[in-house]
Amino acid sequence: MNTSITPPKRLYQEIGLILQQRILSGEFNLGDRLPPERDIAEAMQVSRSVVREAIIMLELQGLVEVRKGSGVYVIALSIQPQQHPLASQPKTRSDIGPFELLQARQIIESQIASFAATNLTKNDFSKLREALDIERKQLETGHGDYDGDEQFHLAIAHASQNSVLCDIVRDLWQRRDESPMWRQLHVRITNENYRSAWLEDHEKILFALQRRSPEAAREAMWQHLEHVKQTLFHLSDADDPQFDGFLFQ
Repeated sequence: MNTSITPPKRLYQEIGLILQQRILSGEFNLGDRLPPERDIAEAMQVSRSVVREAIIMLELQGLVEVRKGSGVYVIALSIQPQQHPLASQPKTRSDIGPFELLQARQIIESQIASFAATNLTKNDFSKLREALDIERKQLETGHGDYDGDEQFHLAIAHASQNSVLCDIVRDLWQRRDESPMWRQLHVRITNENYRSAWLEDHEKILFALQRRSPEAAREAMWQHLEHVKQTLFHLSDADDPQFDGFLFQ
């Protein structure tokens, strides 16, 4: 007897499949514009971030094209096998929506930063400063990698002196690095000037850690990842580039 349990679909997948069926059933013609994200979110009673992730899923399937400042348009009425959104994913786990991933990081890493504030050593401080130096040099040279960014967050997890927390943060970053959804989100974002603001956030986190203040470290990390969510959501908006609402109301 097969006792395996099929994992539930992620919320963005549920919404994406509904939109997919509307396209495949002929509700839309080639070239038609999908309803605005706000309308879809209201009709399905989900946040705009979930709708954004569902649209990314349809992009990866080759069904729609996002035109910045104009909207989302139907470009195919069938799915090609090679364009399946999880085709390049490991078969052991499905892709995570980028905003769902950021929300998880916000909850987990803010608590880790709080714990690290009372446990970090002089060597941890050195590792954090080294990560900021790498990040600063990458910004100055226009380097596209996020090595310094990742190293900074992993160094905070290491400063907690808890190997399980280190593994959790490392896994979150690995899932981001392997995610077709994450990469597709950034296809819409051509200007990376926002990364300098994230460096400033990191400096605030380091200052809170230097003060050995759990409350300040938690707040600084929470605000940093909130800043990341809001910035990426704003810059990837197809319907209304001026939208500045909150993601998870």
